[in-house]
Amino acid sequence: MIDGTYIIYEAHHASTSSYLAKILSKLAIASATLGIGLFVFSYLPRTWFSKDSVVKSNIVSETANIDQWQPVFDPILPQDPKLIIPAIGVETNIGEGMADSLETVLRQGPWRIFNFGTPAQRQYPTIIAAHRYGYLAWSNTFRRKNSFFNLPKLKAGDIIEIDWQQRKYVYGVYAEGKGKEIADYSADLILYTCETLDSPVRIFKYAKLLKV
Repeated sequence: MIDGTYIIYEAHHASTSSYLAKILSKLAIASATLGIGLFVFSYLPRTWFSKDSVVKSNIVSETANIDQWQPVFDPILPQDPKLIIPAIGVETNIGEGMADSLETVLRQGPWRIFNFGTPAQRQYPTIIAAHRYGYLAWSNTFRRKNSFFNLPKLKAGDIIEIDWQQRKYVYGVYAEGKGKEIADYSADLILYTCETLDSPVRIFKYAKLLKV
């Protein structure tokens, strides 16, 4: 699911007299880079397609002109970004942050993938991830409202709302998927969470912006 985390290694005081030491140093760096990369990419959205994992629905809905249209400004709406999914009881703030603050943000609720789109800027889809099971310190009430524990229950035709910069964006779910990769980058909004605690499989929900 992402570019954005860069790890820089610096080699100091390299021995010019030992060819073997140079080789071992390069192998150690390569191994460390591979290990860290595998760890990060097990949690972040992938940037390639997998067409087999998405299940298309029969929903037919009016979608907005994504190039120009914006909902009306409403000063009553909260200034902080908010995610509301009535069908599964989610009502929570959307966390913002770079990859190095990922875990801190996810402890509070969903996280918007920082270098994809926003509801207002739709050149790329808005992608939001959240823990499914969360932490032992979470109460059941907090988990229901702030995690994606019930995301598998979200079905085609259900509505998702995002309050963004005091404008309400409304989306209709049209497809779902299960796998290791995002399958449909044509969606305006993608939600995902893990299937189980120790599985690399993710549950995806795909939605289109509605002009309401």
